[in-house]
Amino acid sequence: MPHRVRPDRTRALRRRLLLASGLAGLAAMGVAVPAQAARPELLLRFSHVVAAGTPKGQMALHFQRLVAQRSAGRIRVEVYPDSQLYGDEDELEALKLGAVELLAPSLSKFGQAGLPEFEVFDLPFLFDDLAQVRRVTQGPVGRRLLERLAHQQMVGLGFMDGSFKQMSANRPLRAPADFKGLRLRVQASRVLVAQMRALGAEPVVLPFGETRRALARRVVDGAENPLANFLTQGLQAVQTDLTLTRHGYLGYAVVSHPRFWDSLSAADRALLRQALAESLAFGNRLSAELDRQALAQVLDLPRLRVHALSLPERAALQRTAQAVQQNFEQRVGHGLLAEVRGAIASTTAAED
Repeated sequence: MPHRVRPDRTRALRRRLLLASGLAGLAAMGVAVPAQAARPELLLRFSHVVAAGTPKGQMALHFQRLVAQRSAGRIRVEVYPDSQLYGDEDELEALKLGAVELLAPSLSKFGQAGLPEFEVFDLPFLFDDLAQVRRVTQGPVGRRLLERLAHQQMVGLGFMDGSFKQMSANRPLRAPADFKGLRLRVQASRVLVAQMRALGAEPVVLPFGETRRALARRVVDGAENPLANFLTQGLQAVQTDLTLTRHGYLGYAVVSHPRFWDSLSAADRALLRQALAESLAFGNRLSAELDRQALAQVLDLPRLRVHALSLPERAALQRTAQAVQQNFEQRVGHGLLAEVRGAIASTTAAED
């Protein structure tokens, strides 16, 4: 079993007390609650675990604005970033309990929630670029995966790109031997745990919001993150080296609960779906742009050493990770993986 660091239980209790105390309690405890002249007819709480300045955070705020405009203030979306309401370990439970209406978890979360087919997105070195990812998420495979969420009491509303993950530590990670003995933070995903073990590292599962503190206290030695998350969490202050591995994809799905979703009128569901579709497209464009900007930013950081892999170095990491793909083919589904690989191949052929 991987080492698992559990969040402070008192913090989880505070979140529940905060929820029970209502909006007045939220304001008193320092959580920003948007002011509104008139009480809205419908309130949606949108909780996520990353910073407001990330592409996902900006997508949620864009959705908030569109809904306010198109409903003339009748529907209000309150956005709670940075695990202000719920963190990695309790957000899906909160959704099922009706304590929040919208989430945007990383795709890794759904594997732990009883939907192992979503772990296909965690397989290392499966995707080369976002065009390949989108051929999957925006096509028939993606639609079926969103429908599968109903089996775990969720309504799948759409996918959003994060980006490709890079490795940070206090030394370069250019070859499998460089990983040996390191304690590396991962999400709660069987694939990601196996990936780190294949490289010779010790995987440590802990919530995203605990990563920076764990690195600062040397509970873990390194982590994998998209560049935007690396910067918004300030990991450059606690890591000396960043290796541009692009070894895996991080994406998200926006979900609601069927009890809430089915309670809405058809007109409100249509309004929310359209606003969300536009917001996800906005978020995807922003994700690609901010990833380019983040690369320029990390290259300019004076105390951070940035390492680019040569083609032979990348090939060596891919060979090590190949066994992970093979070992998880049955878990994610032979047919699904074949469809994903077919979509990837068709993207490559179209580009040629």
